[in-house]
Amino acid sequence: MRKLFVTAIGTDVGKTVVAAILTEALRADYWKPVQCGNVEATDSDFVRSHISNVTSRIHKESYLFKEPVSPHLAAELEGKQIVLVDLKVPETQNTVIIEGAGGLLVPLNSKDFVVDLISYFEAEAVLVVKHYLGSINHTMLSIEALNRRGIKIAGIIFNGDRNPASEKIILQHHSFDFTGYVREEQEMSREVIAAYAGQFLSL
Repeated sequence: MRKLFVTAIGTDVGKTVVAAILTEALRADYWKPVQCGNVEATDSDFVRSHISNVTSRIHKESYLFKEPVSPHLAAELEGKQIVLVDLKVPETQNTVIIEGAGGLLVPLNSKDFVVDLISYFEAEAVLVVKHYLGSINHTMLSIEALNRRGIKIAGIIFNGDRNPASEKIILQHHSFDFTGYVREEQEMSREVIAAYAGQFLSL
């Protein structure tokens, strides 16, 4: 079973859209271990409603917290604690797309971060990047954090408006097996997800 962990250089960068595209492209299963906030319309709900294939399974979150804050705080507010050993990747014959919460150094508890979850699952990382002032620094730091822990980066995906200058400097310093691009869309529908999926079959 291949495990692809979709992470990002920060929050609201587009992980869920990318996760939906990869789920559709690879006919993979999808799992978000920790969801904070949006309990009435979760990221799992978004992926479920935006894929077209009948092979993918959407697996239930292990932790579902009401407050849209850092996982360690969301758990604390409900008198709970996120424990890594309690998180088990769903049993499946499919590739599994695992979506993280926020960026790599978002804390899950007092000692573990999202990046530790990638190592624990022995997953490959897919890094989602969105351009803004400071995004080059955040991207380079994220790549460094993954490399330092020996985590394989399966690919990097630039999401949103293109910035050739930023992309050039990032790719000049790092090489990836897969580089993808997702534009800023006015509406993200099943048809749009399916159209992008065709470009991501080689990941």
